Amino acid sequence: MKVVYMGTPDFAVGALESIIKAGHEVVLVVTQPDKPKGRGKEMQMTPVKQCALAHDIPVFQPVKIKEKDAVDYLKTFEADIFVVAAFGQILSSEILHMPKYGCVNIHASLLPMYRGAAPIQAVIINKEKETGVTIMQMDEGLDTGDMLMKEVIPIEADETGESLHDKLSELGANMIVKALAAIEDGSITATPQGDGKTCYASMLKKEMGCIDWNKSADDIEHLVRGLYPWPGTYTFLNGKMMKLCKVALSEVPVDGKPGEICLVTKDCLAVNTGEGTLEIRELQPEGKKRMTVHDFLLGNRLEKGMYFKMNR
Repeated sequence: MKVVYMGTPDFAVGALESIIKAGHEVVLVVTQPDKPKGRGKEMQMTPVKQCALAHDIPVFQPVKIKEKDAVDYLKTFEADIFVVAAFGQILSSEILHMPKYGCVNIHASLLPMYRGAAPIQAVIINKEKETGVTIMQMDEGLDTGDMLMKEVIPIEADETGESLHDKLSELGANMIVKALAAIEDGSITATPQGDGKTCYASMLKKEMGCIDWNKSADDIEHLVRGLYPWPGTYTFLNGKMMKLCKVALSEVPVDGKPGEICLVTKDCLAVNTGEGTLEIRELQPEGKKRMTVHDFLLGNRLEKGMYFKMNR
């Protein structure tokens, strides 16, 4: 089939590679505009753009894909189908109905649960036991279209946002090739999502990672794993920010108020929470690299009774 592919981040690269490898003709890749990044503010291409250029595929980067010029440009490619994966812009009704087979989306959750921008992180934070990928026929709603294909994977006990992202990206890349074949030969069945149980996974923001030590140790541990590596979780000690990279539930008894350090040894740093204690294993002090607690304590004197706080 003639495919227009729309995607932006790393998550969408694997599916593009799979579609190309399967022999489909990707006539255009649509991705978000380049953005400045890093201290030097150099313009950086999106991961999907880099992939497209490596395969000599034309790239289109509209600021607003709904504008008339962008819509008219898409029409010129006369694609059979548009495949969308974490593109980052909402498509107009005109675009949705432009290709022969419409637009299909690779969504990283088991719809109708976890519609929205950040389902990968949300399922870990909310302590779900499984998740997966849904290939969906797009409509005017936000992730509300008919489901074409769905596959389930378990969420491991030590799963992070990073590890689950990679698993679901690979799963989606495999599924979209099967879905395109079934769409083309007419063997696929569309299933409405219905009006049953659903929820929304809102876009990630840095402030979501601020640790509230009044919450349970279990809640905080899931938050740290879910938001790793971005936006990450953080707390403050002696007026300086400290990112938490790896934590674990602790068997050290609660001894003090939430946020108060209850145990310090050469290899262990345990903190009281609203329910239970949490052991910090890896962290990143402000302005420094990620390190183990052991290495951190070699150069920092911490004592029982000191507090982690929500602000400076």
